[in-house]
Order: sequence, then C-alpha cells, then structure tokens
Amino acid sequence: MSAQFDRSPFATLATGRPTARCAGLLTALSLATLLVACESVPDRNMRLEEARAAVSTARSETLLQRHADVEMRAAVTALERADAAHQAGAGAADVEHLAYLASRRVVVARETSAAREAESVVEGARVERDAMRLALRTAEADAAQRQLAASQQQGAAKDVALAQASREVANTRAEVASSRAEVAQSVARVDDLEAQLKLLNARRTDRGIVVTLGDMLFASGKDRVLATGAGSVSGLAEFMRRNPMRQASVEGYTDSQGSDSANQALSERRADAVRAMLVGMGIDGQRLKVVGHGESSPVADNDTDAGRRSNRRVEIVFAGEGADLLRR
Repeated sequence: MSAQFDRSPFATLATGRPTARCAGLLTALSLATLLVACESVPDRNMRLEEARAAVSTARSETLLQRHADVEMRAAVTALERADAAHQAGAGAADVEHLAYLASRRVVVARETSAAREAESVVEGARVERDAMRLALRTAEADAAQRQLAASQQQGAAKDVALAQASREVANTRAEVASSRAEVAQSVARVDDLEAQLKLLNARRTDRGIVVTLGDMLFASGKDRVLATGAGSVSGLAEFMRRNPMRQASVEGYTDSQGSDSANQALSERRADAVRAMLVGMGIDGQRLKVVGHGESSPVADNDTDAGRRSNRRVEIVFAGEGADLLRR
C-alpha cells in the first residue's frame, strides 16, 4: 500500500513538498488555466473606450440631462450594445461601428441641448415696444400661426396647448390691429397739423415755430387790427383750439416811424390787441404771453412803404422744437 501511494502524481516527501513529477503537473495546469483566462478577456478597443469616455462625460453635464434626456438615453443604450458585442467576442469592425453610433448619439444630444438652450433664451427675452413693434408683432403672429398648424397635426393629445396657442394668436392679431390704428391716427394727426402750419405760413426758427401776422395787419401808428388781418388771426385761433396744450408768445413790432419809446409802447399795444382777439375767439388768455419789441428786428427796409407795412407785424412764437408741435 505504501509503495502504491508513493507512485501517485501527488505524492509528497516527508518534508511536505511535492515531488518533481507533481510539480511539473501543477505547472502545466496553471499555464492551461492562465491561457483560458486570457482567451476569455476581450482585446481593448480604442473606439469603444472613446465612446465610453464621451458618454461618461456627457452624463455628468447638467444641460444635457435637462435638454436632451431622450437623446442621452439613446446614447447609453447604443454604448451598452457596443459593450455587449465586445464582451461576446464580436469582430473589431462591428464593435467599432457600434461604438461610433454611441459617440454620434452623444453629438446629437449636445446639438439638441444647444438648440433647446438657445430656444429657451430666445423665449425668455423681452421685445421692446418701439417703432419696429408693428413688424415684430406681425412676424410673431405668423410664427404663432405656423405653430398652431403644427399643433393641430399632432392630434387630440395637444388640445390644451392648441387652445392656448389660439388665444395667443388672437391676442397678437388684436395688438397688431391696435398698433395699426395708432399709426394711422398719428399719421392723420401729423398731416392735419402740417396742413394747418402751412396755411398759417409758419416757419421753424431757433426760437421755435413762428407764425407771422402781417399783410397790412395795422395802419401806421395804430394798434387796431385791420379787417384784412382778421382772417389770419381767426386761422391762428383755430390752430390753438385744435392744439389745446400749446402756449404761445404774442410779440409785437413796429416800423421805424416815431421815437423808440413810442414804438415800444405801440408794439406792446399791438401784441395785446392780437391777444384780445384770440381771447375773444375762445382761446384761454393764460396760454398767451404779450411781448413788445418796438422797431427792433425789422424784416424789411423801412425806407419804403411796402417795407414798413411788413415791419408792422405781430409774431406768434410757439417755443421749443418744431416737431414738438405735433405732440398731444
């Protein structure tokens, strides 16, 4: 029995160490096990590792998770397929193709996230109401109409969104209509005032808009408005009635006949006479300030009758920028 045991491949010496034959068998078994283990580990695939890194990085980004959740899930699924193929020992070309698809899914997710982030910024922006509001509102109405048409094609599941879009379209069109009406009213008002100023022979100066009441308004040395000038005063009164917020300075002038002091007093009386006529025509006297300039600032040569007639005048000055007359 002892001899048979000694011939066993696993017999040991008294010291407990394996015999030479036993050691050789153990070495062979270890090598076979190592070979099997090595054969079971797939080779590294650089394309697959790049896809893993891309998916891992993308999954840590908040914006991608917020704006491209569906696309990211598709990328993860594609990567899992590539990993499964790699573990199953699929060919390198097949694994690389699947890894490429996973990487492309990440690219699609990033592009989708960027687009949706841009859309979010655009939707949150406020558009100022200025001269371009009419064109902008019209464009928004068209965009809302297109969105409405697209929503209608998506079925009953979006009925609530469709109703909201319809209300937005109606509101936008109402605002557009209101803006157009305002523009039309402004244009009409400007045309009307420009026509009035033209009839009054008004001119823009550094002092503001000046309307000159001349054309034989006064006789020489007199402060009573002649009948020939009453029509001009009446036109001025109509202008002031249609522009009730306007205030004016009534400024009188004379020719050079007579002394300076006499002409100064005469110019003040002439300005006051025009003011009295305007008040009599329904214009609030508090809107009118009287100023006399005497014979200063002639507009024509005092050596001729025609020149002196031109200098015997009253000017109505609406202070401020000329365009301000068009405001109500």
